[in-house]
Amino acid sequence: MEHQLLILDQRIPEPELMDEHNQVRAYAEADFSAPHEMFVDLFEERFGKDIQGLFLDLGCGPCDVTIRFAKRFPRVTIHALDGSKPMLEEAKNKINNETLTQQIKLFHAMVPVNENILPSRSYDGLIVNSLLHHLPDQKMLWQTIERLVRPDGRIFVMDLVRPKDTKEAYSMMKKYCGNEPEILQRDFYHSLLAAYREDEVQEQLQKTNLSRLTVEKVTDRHLIIWGKK
Repeated sequence: MEHQLLILDQRIPEPELMDEHNQVRAYAEADFSAPHEMFVDLFEERFGKDIQGLFLDLGCGPCDVTIRFAKRFPRVTIHALDGSKPMLEEAKNKINNETLTQQIKLFHAMVPVNENILPSRSYDGLIVNSLLHHLPDQKMLWQTIERLVRPDGRIFVMDLVRPKDTKEAYSMMKKYCGNEPEILQRDFYHSLLAAYREDEVQEQLQKTNLSRLTVEKVTDRHLIIWGKK
């Protein structure tokens, strides 16, 4: 992968949807067990094990995180939403194989979500993995969370952190994705360039009713935004 040295003072957006057939297949077959299990572990560390109610998973993709979350918290019902129909087809197959069709329901919709699809203040909690950096406007996510989550509902968002420059992004790509198919390497690299930094997310939250949420960097490439609404 060719790249030029560029200081990443600002993010470089990438496409919002992953709907190329080879791209969807690569994501469905890739081993994301470490970061996805970390997602569920971090949620449990911050909110405990006694979790129940109706949760929403925005940008669920092939539902690997959704399935792990459902297994960890069996008293939770999850509405999993994605804008890519091919991703949802992969998700449907995985959910059927895990016999979790009673616990996970799939929705095809884009963020922001039409109120006719998901009514306001209908969720006890919300999880989001690696969606923020895909959106053309970050306000789309925060406004959706504000509308859909009930007062005092649990919110947990995990996303990538933008490196200081393209050299660091390339090194991270090789370190964490170097053995994956080229399409996954490409997408991970561009996702790093499209990600936000902690101070940028803090600034975003200050302009919403979600300013009480905590922004926390948890690895060299991940941050989490969490708390109660």
